[in-house]
Amino acid sequence: MNRLWIALGALAGLGAVALSAWSAHGLAPTLEPAPLEAVRSAITLQGWHALALFATGIYAERRTGLLPHLAGAAFFLGMVLFCGAIYASNLAGLRFGPAAPIGGVTLMIGWAALFLAALKRP
Repeated sequence: MNRLWIALGALAGLGAVALSAWSAHGLAPTLEPAPLEAVRSAITLQGWHALALFATGIYAERRTGLLPHLAGAAFFLGMVLFCGAIYASNLAGLRFGPAAPIGGVTLMIGWAALFLAALKRP
């Protein structure tokens, strides 16, 4: 499972770089400033959580217990929900109800789980 978090982090990082290039060179002329800023914000959040997934995978390799894996799952699910809802809304006009706020809370749960895992004695 540790390798899964690393692999998903790498995939999310790859996607963030590709989306960043697209937003700078192909998307910027086609979107209004507010939706473009929302997409760029989601790309940044995706990039940060790609690194968080990668670090969680390395951390989970060295620690036992459920908390690092809960953090990894929350980072991935939260990133898909939060960033996906922002991309869908601003690029395709699709609405997924409370997906973005649920994703944001899920990301916070991931950080809390990682915090607790770090405090827990081995």
